[in-house]
Amino acid sequence: MADQVDLLLDGRLVLLVDDDPTVLEVCRAYLESAGFRVQDAADAFVALDRIAAERPDLVVLDRMLPGVDGIEVCRRIRAQSQVPVIMLTALGGEDDRIAGLEAGVDDYLAKPFSPRELTLRVQSVLRRALAVEAAGAAVAGSEAAVISRGPLRIDTAAHTVDLDGRRLALTQREFELLAFLARRPGTVFSREDLLQGVWGWSHGDLSTVTVHVRRLREKIEADAANPRMLVTVWGYGYRFDDPGAGAGQAGAGPTGEAAP
Repeated sequence: MADQVDLLLDGRLVLLVDDDPTVLEVCRAYLESAGFRVQDAADAFVALDRIAAERPDLVVLDRMLPGVDGIEVCRRIRAQSQVPVIMLTALGGEDDRIAGLEAGVDDYLAKPFSPRELTLRVQSVLRRALAVEAAGAAVAGSEAAVISRGPLRIDTAAHTVDLDGRRLALTQREFELLAFLARRPGTVFSREDLLQGVWGWSHGDLSTVTVHVRRLREKIEADAANPRMLVTVWGYGYRFDDPGAGAGQAGAGPTGEAAP
């Protein structure tokens, strides 16, 4: 499947959002040489207009934009689209990365960066997004496309989640993480397992998983501080307990980060 998805990368539209014309020029040259179509925007408002009008396949977004910063731009993008977002940032602190993840960023690249690495990151993020889309299409219309767990109904073909009949607003990564865990109730996964299984990364910032788990709890749990579905197993990671099956809470701990 990977080779088939790679064939679909050619001609995909990437929107570059940065107020530095040199960054735009260099990144455009590398991405176009890799077969992508490229548009650019120097400020948030032009970027949001182009996302709505052109529907790019991926957005490369600078963190430090004039006027409206990249974190707020990502929040506004997420209000209208689930397009993958790679954020460029000169701020490498954990708090900054977590703020981006909470806003819905899919990947980070620290400045200064290699345009070749950016191109590889774009390919990797798009490849995964297309693979998920293809997998959803392959099971469309089948019973396997719907995962029912207690009050949750997860439609992997339509990419929708209902909780007690109420439609939830999840980002693409939140949806993928929930579907991954809900397909395997009672199984404990480390953050490394989830980073590989959901993000497709063999290594990376484990706080990515922690932040997404916390955001999911806020959306699916009656009490996010005392979760009954997405629980922490101290010393290892996380487990999904099916409330419809009366799963116990043995091994679950407080909702903080899983212990190393």
